[in-house]
Amino acid sequence: MKIFRMALALCLVSPLLASAGQDKVYKVAVLEYMQETCTFCPGGDAEIADRTRRVPFIAGEDLVKRTGGFVGGFMHTAAQFADMQVIGLDSPDDVFGGSSRSWETRESFEHFMKIILDDLKAQLPVQGFYLSLHGAMAVRDVPRPEAEIARRVRALVGPDVPIAGSFDLHGNEDGQFLEYANAAFVTKRYPHYDAALQGSRSATFLYRSMKGLYKSTTATRKPPIITATVLQWTGQAPSMMIMERARRWEARETDAFVSVFYGFPWSDVPDVGTTVHVMTNNDPELANTIADDMAEFIWRVRENFAGGSFPMPDEAVAQTIGAIEKGAVPVVLADYSDRPGDATWILQELMAKDVGKVMYAALRDEKALAALKTAGAAPGDDFDMKVGGYTGEQAGRPVRVKGKVRHFGEGWGYDEIAIIEFGKGSLLFIVPTYTQIRTLEPLRIAGINPDDYDVFVVKSRVHFRRGFDETGYAKTIIIVDAPGPWFGTTRLDALDYQHAPIDKLYPFNK
Repeated sequence: MKIFRMALALCLVSPLLASAGQDKVYKVAVLEYMQETCTFCPGGDAEIADRTRRVPFIAGEDLVKRTGGFVGGFMHTAAQFADMQVIGLDSPDDVFGGSSRSWETRESFEHFMKIILDDLKAQLPVQGFYLSLHGAMAVRDVPRPEAEIARRVRALVGPDVPIAGSFDLHGNEDGQFLEYANAAFVTKRYPHYDAALQGSRSATFLYRSMKGLYKSTTATRKPPIITATVLQWTGQAPSMMIMERARRWEARETDAFVSVFYGFPWSDVPDVGTTVHVMTNNDPELANTIADDMAEFIWRVRENFAGGSFPMPDEAVAQTIGAIEKGAVPVVLADYSDRPGDATWILQELMAKDVGKVMYAALRDEKALAALKTAGAAPGDDFDMKVGGYTGEQAGRPVRVKGKVRHFGEGWGYDEIAIIEFGKGSLLFIVPTYTQIRTLEPLRIAGINPDDYDVFVVKSRVHFRRGFDETGYAKTIIIVDAPGPWFGTTRLDALDYQHAPIDKLYPFNK
C-alpha cells in the first residue's frame, strides 16, 4: 500500500517535473559552408572576392530565415521543439559561378572559417550544432574540407555536443567527417527534391541526442567506384535501385539512417568516389551489417552504374530534326559535359542544319555582355558578334550570331544578361557565368513564352529533368556528348588527377 501511494505521488508530480524540465533551453548553432568544386575548370582559383560579390557573408539571422533547402528543412522541424533555440552563425555566401569554379584558395577558406568560429565563440556554450554542407568542396592544401570544418567546430564545442551535417549526394567523403561529427544525412534524389528532408532529419537527430534519446553509432564503407555525374540520375537503374535499397533499410530498421554519396569526379581530392554512411541508435552491429550490404550491392551493379554513352552533337541534332518531323516536341538537348558554360558544339550544329524555334539557355560569354554594355545595347538593336568558345579546346570555337537584341539588362540574379533573336524564330540567352536551367520559370522573361519553342538547349546533366522531364513537358530528351576526352565527360581516365586515386577506382582499376 505504501509503495502504491508513493507511485501515485510520483504520477501526480511527474507533469510538474516535465513542465520544469521544459524550462531548459537547448541552444543549437547553425552554419552553412557549401561548394561543389570543379578543380579542372579553367578561370583560376576562387578567392575571397568570389564569395563577397553580393555580401561580405550571410548574416546568421538571415541564414535561419530560410524556408527551403537544408537550412529551411532544419528550421521547419526545429520550430516544433519549444525548448530548442536555434542560433544562426555568420556563413560564407555562394561562390560566383557555382560548380563551374575551380579550387577554393586556402586564404579564402581561412578567412571564412575565422568569421564562423569567431561568431561561434561569442555564442558558446551550445548544446547542439548543425552544419549545412555540400561535400564536394575542394580547398588548396586542405584534403577534406568538410571534415576539417567539423574538426574545428568540435574543438570549440567540446566532446559531448552532438554535431550533425547534411550533404549533397555528390559529396566526396570518407569516414573522417564522422570522426568529429555524430551524424551525416545525404540527399537520396537527383534532382535533389529531398534537401529539406535531410535538414529536417538533422534537427530531429540533434533534439533526440540532446535529450539522451539517441546515441549515434556509425559505420562507413567506401566501395572503390567512381562515376560521372550524368550517370547518377536517380530516375534510372541502377542509381534508383541503390537509393531504394537505402530507403528500404531505413523502413525496416527503426532509428537506422543510410546515406550514400555518389561523389563528384571533377574534384581532384583523395576521398573522391562512392561512400556509404550508416547510423544507428546504439547498435554498432546493425550499422556494420547495413553498411556491408549496401557496399556489396553497389559493387554488384558497378558496371551499369559507372558506364554509359551518349550521341555526339551531329547525331543528336539529326535525332532532333527527326523528332520535330514526327511532332515529338519540345525536344531538350542537355549539354551534359559543359562545365565552364561556353561550349558551342550544339549551337554550331543546330545553326549548320538550320533548325528553327530553338531556345538556347544559356551560353556563357561575359566578354560579349561587356561589349553590349559598352555599346549601350537596347531591345531592337542589331546584334552581330562571335560568342562562346573561348575557355579552351573543350568549348569548341566561337560562333557568329546575327540577329536582334530582345533583352539586355538585369535577369536571373545577374546585373546583365542578353537575349538575342536569331535564325528562324530562335533565342540565345547570354549570361556572365555558367548557368544551369532546371525549370521553365526562368525562361518566362521579357514577355517570352517557352511554349512557342520546339527545341531547348540546356547546360545540365540531370537537374533539368525537374522541369522538363519529370513534369511530362518535353516529349523528347537527348543527352548530348562532346567530341573530346575532356573534364565533364564520362571519360574520366583522360583527366590529370594529382590527388584522387583514380587508378584504384572502378572502372579504371584494371
